[in-house]
Amino acid sequence: MSDFSRGEAGLVLLSERLANSAAFGTLFREGMDLVEETAAYLDGAGRSEAKDLERAVSLTYATESMRLTTRLMQLASWLLLHRAVKEGEMSLAQANREKTKVRLTATDPAAEEMIAKLPATLQDLISRSMALQAKVRRLDASMHAPPSDQAPIGNPLVPQLNRLKAAFEQ
Repeated sequence: MSDFSRGEAGLVLLSERLANSAAFGTLFREGMDLVEETAAYLDGAGRSEAKDLERAVSLTYATESMRLTTRLMQLASWLLLHRAVKEGEMSLAQANREKTKVRLTATDPAAEEMIAKLPATLQDLISRSMALQAKVRRLDASMHAPPSDQAPIGNPLVPQLNRLKAAFEQ
């Protein structure tokens, strides 16, 4: 085990384990596949589908495709940053500083009735990107949670055992 994956008290940091987990690998592949699939759609079939839309829906298409692209680029940046942690190219602390440049905030899509008028493929890509963003945000919150202000107490059972001992000695 590398030295940087141990805390001050010799504890294994769960956050660095998450970056090296199989779950992260799966999430990384899912994210990168979605980026490629979206790019292929928007550059191919999406262009021709957009031409057939009425004006108001066409505006929604343009707006939502921009939001989708922005969301996926931010997610890809986060995933690539944490893959660098996994590969040992940077520490989690470095990634934590760099991730401030990545925005994982959720942007709500347009009204449901407008989204429903968009091509089915774009609707699916938007939905999947929102689900991916939710997963990444949960993982990010776990990995970059601030350290506990409470000092480690050694064996957590000792206070309980002391109370029991004191109760029976009376």
